[in-house]
Amino acid sequence: MTEDIVRTFGFLCLGTRMKRIGERLQADTQKIMDEMEVGIGASQYPVLAAIDRLGPLTIGDLAGAVGITQPGVTRSIAQLVHLGLLHAEQTAGDQRRKIVSLSEKGQRLIEAAKSQVWPRIEGAVVDLCGKLDGPLLQQLNAIEDGLAAVPLDRRNQRLANK
Repeated sequence: MTEDIVRTFGFLCLGTRMKRIGERLQADTQKIMDEMEVGIGASQYPVLAAIDRLGPLTIGDLAGAVGITQPGVTRSIAQLVHLGLLHAEQTAGDQRRKIVSLSEKGQRLIEAAKSQVWPRIEGAVVDLCGKLDGPLLQQLNAIEDGLAAVPLDRRNQRLANK
């Protein structure tokens, strides 16, 4: 097997390593969502969740709430508006600003997610990370090894069969 250079360099490659873990977690989360026939991307849920929790938001406020760029939020909003999950309306005083809110369909999706989707994903992540202890690099090793051994979607299936 080829040496994992990112892992070997430790803190020097921490950003790359965190990105790699994040991408793996998101891909595995998407598998669970696809199995449940949710119909949206895993990366779009935080946008819906932020609006559900905080109420209607401007694009700038929404970008701050989920920690991604305004162009990224704008793309997600456009997709979610197209799917009928969000409404985006220009504000009365400033045509450049839009207020984004959940549609009835979006609210139904969020309610279903809270009761069915999110607990399954959270349970799989807790199964992966719940017993981590020790220095950060050792924890990252354990997360990567755990994902390689049993991806989140398989953890989810295993937890569902208990």
